[in-house]
Amino acid sequence: MAEQYDVIIVGSGAGGGTLAHRLAPSGKRVLILERGDWLPREAENWDAAAVFVDNRYVSKDQWFDGQGRPFQPQVHYFVGGATKFYGAALYRLRERDFTELKHHGGISPAWPITYDVMEPYYTQAEQLYQVHGARGEDPTDPPASAPYPYPPVSHEPRIQKLFDDMAAVGLHPFHAPCGVMLDESRPAFSACVRCATCDGFPCLVHAKSDADVIAVRPAIEHDNVTLVRNAVVRRLETDATGRTVTAVVAEVDGEEQRFGGDVVVLSAGAVNSARILLASVSDRHPNGLANGSDQVGRNYVFHNSRAFLAVSTEKNDTRFQKTLGMNDYYFGDADFDYPMGNLQMVGKSSAPMYRGEKPLETLIAPTFALRDVAEHAVDFWLSVEDLPDPDNRVTLDADGNVVLSYKPNNTEPLEQLYKRVKKNLGTLGMHPHHLIPRSVYMKNDIPVAGCAHQAGTVRFGHDPATSVLDTDCKAHEVDNLYVVDTSFFPSIGAVNPALTAIANALRVGDHLLERLG
Repeated sequence: MAEQYDVIIVGSGAGGGTLAHRLAPSGKRVLILERGDWLPREAENWDAAAVFVDNRYVSKDQWFDGQGRPFQPQVHYFVGGATKFYGAALYRLRERDFTELKHHGGISPAWPITYDVMEPYYTQAEQLYQVHGARGEDPTDPPASAPYPYPPVSHEPRIQKLFDDMAAVGLHPFHAPCGVMLDESRPAFSACVRCATCDGFPCLVHAKSDADVIAVRPAIEHDNVTLVRNAVVRRLETDATGRTVTAVVAEVDGEEQRFGGDVVVLSAGAVNSARILLASVSDRHPNGLANGSDQVGRNYVFHNSRAFLAVSTEKNDTRFQKTLGMNDYYFGDADFDYPMGNLQMVGKSSAPMYRGEKPLETLIAPTFALRDVAEHAVDFWLSVEDLPDPDNRVTLDADGNVVLSYKPNNTEPLEQLYKRVKKNLGTLGMHPHHLIPRSVYMKNDIPVAGCAHQAGTVRFGHDPATSVLDTDCKAHEVDNLYVVDTSFFPSIGAVNPALTAIANALRVGDHLLERLG
């Protein structure tokens, strides 16, 4: 352990990558430890069968559920983390999501900071990640100090018709906030080509605003920032007092190495950040680092979600489909006085996805029939808040394997939202009785495997008895340990969590710059 860094960041996704970008111009010595490697640029990046059927880029990790059954989590370990495969839907949490909210299934707790604290960082995050959108279309839009930095991504004809039909029946569709490097005014100069392989795929041409392209690559252009790839962090070690992390222990290409930093920041994802803390057992921390209150790993959330396709009465030639959202039922309606959630589009489905998802059921179906379904499919995603439950948690078994115990809650709002969407489809040019589940986007045989929106497990708060971190995302029990992935969330809301993680990393970055001087 020859070199001492000012800051060590574990993970290079939305939180860690963005934090590195924030710190890079300061001249502080920053080390990024990334479990994966660069994602290879290859033809398979845009191959639906390779991505969705062969799971070419999914980790070979094996986790266990609460009953001890093994499963393969749908996680991706590359520079840029989960953002390499996200749909770049970059939503702000609603202003009321920061307050205590009564749900059908219980209470969603208030955050220890208000929306007003996060707002300037949301604005900076939208600028950094080149978010396209339109203020004022969504009635649940929170206050914003600036317009979106880029105009909304235009709808293709079938989605524009859906947008118009929804508005005609009194709904409030909006242009979804999207992080892509698209210039529709000068298409010849646009990095993004509006392909059909964005949501759930890596971007072959590096035109999606992921943490690798937007944050990590610019950060490592600075001589003071070092990226070590293929570094699997096993544990953190402290001094004799237990108050200071003195070493990050990692396997780098299979060899154990120790790294020292004045400040250590975890951003390995809600499950793996909890894993690292729980594995960091010592005399001072017998239950794991920063876990004196037994809160590490608890209150895991990942949304109640449903992906499905509707069969349109007319052909859907859309390629870049993820341009429309709707939040009319986000906080409920006259017939259901509880929050429901968000509707958005997902990437355009294709025949190979159906083959991969239902190999037996589609075995006798001719390819042309599956193509016909795909040509008429309009693909939707519903997202509803699941509530923090201390028994929904990450633990480690005797061999150090991840055990993810999860019991669903607050599921009725998802059914209510689906019911309302289904009711509207008949007036929107769809067959209301031809709704097909799209678990290809969930990627789960066991529900806990679909963990793209994982959050909670290392929550921030004012009270050390009920939280692991303070409001600066520093561990209550450790003086130089921070966490900036989505594990800090006390609740998850019903929109995609990435922009909130990005904004918070910028906020914590400012705190660290002040701390380091």
